[in-house]
Formats: sequence, C-alpha cells, structure tokens
Amino acid sequence: MRVSRLWRAAAPLITAGALALALAVVGCSSSSDGDSASASAAPSQVSGTLRLGYFPNLTHAPALYGVEKGIFAKELGSGVILKTSTFNSGVQEAEAVLSGALDAGYIGPNPAVNSFIKSNGEAVRIISGATSGGAALVVRPDITSVAQLKGTTLATPSLGNTQDVALRYYLKKNGLKTDTQGGGDVSIKPQDNSLTADAFTNKAIDGAWVPEPTASRLVAAGGKVLVDEADEWPETKGQFVTTVLLVRTAYLKKNPEIVRRLVTANVASINGLNADRDAGAKVTNTALGKLAGKPLSDKVLTSAWKSLTFTPDPIAASLLTSAKRQQELGLIKNPKFDGIFDLTILNDILSKQGKPAVSDS
Repeated sequence: MRVSRLWRAAAPLITAGALALALAVVGCSSSSDGDSASASAAPSQVSGTLRLGYFPNLTHAPALYGVEKGIFAKELGSGVILKTSTFNSGVQEAEAVLSGALDAGYIGPNPAVNSFIKSNGEAVRIISGATSGGAALVVRPDITSVAQLKGTTLATPSLGNTQDVALRYYLKKNGLKTDTQGGGDVSIKPQDNSLTADAFTNKAIDGAWVPEPTASRLVAAGGKVLVDEADEWPETKGQFVTTVLLVRTAYLKKNPEIVRRLVTANVASINGLNADRDAGAKVTNTALGKLAGKPLSDKVLTSAWKSLTFTPDPIAASLLTSAKRQQELGLIKNPKFDGIFDLTILNDILSKQGKPAVSDS
C-alpha cells in the first residue's frame, strides 16, 4: 500500500505526529515496492538511510526517471538504503518532512516556503531545482475569458500548494474574490489530482489549475487551456519553478555526504532527461505507470512533456515572487526567506562539470 493511498483516505488536516505514526505503520515504498540499495559501490563507503518523497506527476520527472533508471541507487552507493514515498501534494509532503518522517523530498516552491516559515527558518533547506513549467488552468470549452469564471468551481491539488496559490493570485488580480472555505466569486475545491479528471468529466468542477500530466488529461477529456502559467511569468521569460529538492536541515548537517550524493543523482537524472527527451519521457512514463496503475496515453504524454523544462536551477526569483503572492493572499504572514537556499553542494557539483553556478536570488 503506497503512502499516496493513505493520504487519499486521510483527513485534509493531519498533525505531524499522526503523520509520522502513519508512515511508520504503512511503510515507505521504492520503485520495486521495497527498500532499494545501490547496484554498485561508490569509491568511498557511506552508510545510512535516505527517506525520499516525490509525486506521481511529470513535474517530478527527475525523481521518477532517476529512481526507475537506478541513478539514485548508483550515486548513493551500496551502503545507503533508499526508501521512497509518494504524495499527492506538497502540503502533505511538507508535513512529512517537518515531522521527521522524510529526510528529503521533491516539492513545490510554496510548500517549501511554508515549511521554512513554520520552522522559523530552521527545519529545511532548498538544495537544488528540478523542474520549471508544466502547470495550467484548464476549463470547460465554453469558458473563453476570465470574467466567465465568476460562479464556477475550480480545483487545485490542495489549499496553499503551488498551483492553488497561482490560481488564487490570478483570480485576485482579475478582480475575482476567493476564500479558503470555497466561497467567493469562484469556489476553489482542493482535491487529489487523481480525482480531478473524473470530476471534470462528471461536471462536478468547471476546471482546474493543475500540474502535468493532470492538465493534459483534462484537455484530453474535452477541456481547453484558459491560462498557461508560463504566460504569467514574463519577468523570467516564461520560466517558473515548479519543483525543487528540499532536505531537512538536521539531516543535511548529520549526513552531508549522503546529501551530496543525492544532489549528484538529481543532476545526473536531469542530464539524462535532457540528453534524450523522448527516451526520458518513456522511462518517466513507465515509472508513473507503476505508481498510478497504468502509464499515460501517448497523446497525454506528448502534450504534457513539451511544457516541462528540467533544470537544477531553482529559479529563485520566481520562487520568492510566488511566496510574496502567497503573503498578499493572506495565506502566510511576515515571511522571512533568508537562508532558505543552500546551493553550496549543487554549485560545487556544477563547477566540476564545467557548468555555471546557479543563483539563490
């Protein structure tokens, strides 16, 4: 039983302590439904366990691809046990990280910021980027303007997650009110991405602001893209961070070499995805199929894949802007972001590969 199934059955709000207990009872799963270790030893032996979280989304392709190809196992080395868990949204995964049930995770920028703020800047650090792009607002085909969204019901993965903040900010700047209880000019209904396509087909919702592949699934179900989120980021030329790699600060301090190998694996996965995008899409889809029960159709995969950019650059400017929008919406108060990034390991790895450093501002 995967952790993602536990979450679908769990209440929307769950205490960190209860989450830790649930994860301990249910257990974590790897790509082969068990703990995975390296197939080959690293030059210097390091031992320990790394509990890594990510989503069954194409926006988390560096994780899906890297685990499926054995890149993480190889780079971590035979002494490190890799345990993986999957989640529906960053809000859920953030709780797992803060409770100590996860050591690191691929997560959206807003939940990463929330975790940093909740812990007064102590508990977590962003150590790399992973993915840019791959999110959109898909609606009924008869909706052709933002004004027609008034009175509709739209879905997002969860309250306060990256796409939820993007939708609320877009509506606000266009004069439409929302609230966290689903009221206002537009009712926002947080729900599991796995339920969104059926809800749209059954007319329970009028659309959704969601990551890939859910956005392309809605298009395949007859929806139309009203807003490609890339168009909302002219200041970064259409690039906006969708997924970052986050680690618990305590784990980083205790296991710096394991974290270095984790970042190395992330960069290697991104390099592999970019070296042959078609092959990368197939491997990622295979991994996704194992988690979701079946792979994506070629039509959905092709549509979704073209909107994604894989990069270790966390595109810090877009992350900080998104966090400020979250504050403007009243979802966070008095945010302080100093220290949220620790890109030292990443930039050292990039330097050794002859690549330019990435910025934390």
